Amino acid sequence: MGTYKYSAEFRADAVALYRASAGRPVAAVARDLGVNHETLRLWIKAAEDSETPSAGAETDKDAEIATLRRQVRELELEREILRRAAKYFAGETNW
Repeated sequence: MGTYKYSAEFRADAVALYRASAGRPVAAVARDLGVNHETLRLWIKAAEDSETPSAGAETDKDAEIATLRRQVRELELEREILRRAAKYFAGETNW
Protein backbone atom coordinates (compact mmCIF):
# COMPACT_ATOMS: atom_id res chain seq x y z
CA MET A 1 0.00 0.00 0.00
CA GLY A 2 1.32 3.50 -0.85
CA THR A 3 2.10 6.32 1.48
CA TYR A 4 -0.49 8.96 2.28
CA LYS A 5 0.15 12.53 1.24
CA TYR A 6 -2.49 13.91 3.58
CA SER A 7 -2.76 13.27 7.31
CA ALA A 8 -5.81 11.62 8.81
CA GLU A 9 -6.58 14.90 10.59
CA PHE A 10 -6.58 16.82 7.29
CA ARG A 11 -8.87 14.24 5.68
CA ALA A 12 -11.29 14.39 8.62
CA ASP A 13 -11.27 18.19 8.50
CA ALA A 14 -11.90 18.14 4.75
CA VAL A 15 -14.91 15.83 5.15
CA ALA A 16 -16.28 17.98 7.99
CA LEU A 17 -15.82 21.10 5.89
CA TYR A 18 -17.69 19.48 2.97
CA ARG A 19 -20.55 18.45 5.25
CA ALA A 20 -20.79 21.96 6.68
CA SER A 21 -20.73 23.64 3.29
CA ALA A 22 -24.46 23.04 2.75
CA GLY A 23 -25.00 21.97 -0.82
CA ARG A 24 -21.69 23.04 -2.37
CA PRO A 25 -20.41 20.51 -4.87
CA VAL A 26 -17.52 18.26 -3.92
CA ALA A 27 -15.43 19.77 -6.71
CA ALA A 28 -15.80 23.30 -5.31
CA VAL A 29 -14.80 22.26 -1.78
CA ALA A 30 -11.90 20.20 -3.14
CA ARG A 31 -10.70 23.17 -5.20
CA ASP A 32 -10.74 25.38 -2.08
CA LEU A 33 -8.68 22.79 -0.20
CA GLY A 34 -6.28 22.17 -3.07
CA VAL A 35 -7.06 18.46 -3.45
CA ASN A 36 -8.45 16.43 -6.32
CA HIS A 37 -12.26 16.24 -6.27
CA GLU A 38 -12.16 12.46 -6.67
CA THR A 39 -9.86 12.17 -3.66
CA LEU A 40 -12.26 14.19 -1.52
CA ARG A 41 -15.19 12.12 -2.79
CA LEU A 42 -13.39 8.93 -1.69
CA TRP A 43 -12.69 10.43 1.75
CA ILE A 44 -16.37 11.32 2.12
CA LYS A 45 -17.45 7.83 1.07
CA ALA A 46 -14.99 6.21 3.49
CA ALA A 47 -16.23 8.43 6.33
CA GLU A 48 -19.84 7.54 5.58
CA ASP A 49 -19.01 3.84 5.39
CA SER A 50 -17.24 3.96 8.75
CA GLU A 51 -20.18 5.74 10.38
CA THR A 52 -22.96 3.43 9.25
CA PRO A 53 -23.62 0.68 11.76
CA SER A 54 -23.30 -2.90 10.61
CA ALA A 55 -26.29 -5.22 10.47
CA GLY A 56 -27.89 -5.92 13.81
CA ALA A 57 -29.29 -3.98 16.71
CA GLU A 58 -27.43 -0.94 17.93
CA THR A 59 -26.27 -1.39 21.48
CA ASP A 60 -25.87 1.31 24.10
CA LYS A 61 -22.13 1.31 23.46
CA ASP A 62 -22.69 1.84 19.73
CA ALA A 63 -25.08 4.70 20.46
CA GLU A 64 -22.51 6.33 22.73
CA ILE A 65 -19.80 5.95 20.08
CA ALA A 66 -22.07 7.53 17.47
CA THR A 67 -22.80 10.45 19.80
CA LEU A 68 -19.10 10.96 20.51
CA ARG A 69 -18.26 10.85 16.81
CA ARG A 70 -20.87 13.54 16.12
CA GLN A 71 -19.34 15.67 18.86
CA VAL A 72 -15.86 15.14 17.40
CA ARG A 73 -17.07 16.19 13.93
CA GLU A 74 -18.69 19.30 15.41
CA LEU A 75 -15.52 20.21 17.33
CA GLU A 76 -13.38 19.64 14.24
CA LEU A 77 -15.61 21.99 12.28
CA GLU A 78 -15.37 24.63 15.00
CA ARG A 79 -11.59 24.26 15.02
CA GLU A 80 -11.45 24.70 11.24
CA ILE A 81 -13.55 27.86 11.46
CA LEU A 82 -11.26 29.26 14.16
CA ARG A 83 -8.16 28.29 12.16
CA ARG A 84 -9.47 30.15 9.11
CA ALA A 85 -10.43 33.18 11.19
CA ALA A 86 -6.98 33.31 12.79
CA LYS A 87 -5.35 33.07 9.38
CA TYR A 88 -7.57 35.89 8.07
CA PHE A 89 -6.88 38.19 11.00
CA ALA A 90 -3.16 37.41 10.99
CA GLY A 91 -3.02 38.52 7.37
CA GLU A 92 -4.91 41.70 8.20
CA THR A 93 -2.42 42.96 10.79
CA ASN A 94 0.63 44.85 9.52
CA TRP A 95 3.13 44.65 12.35
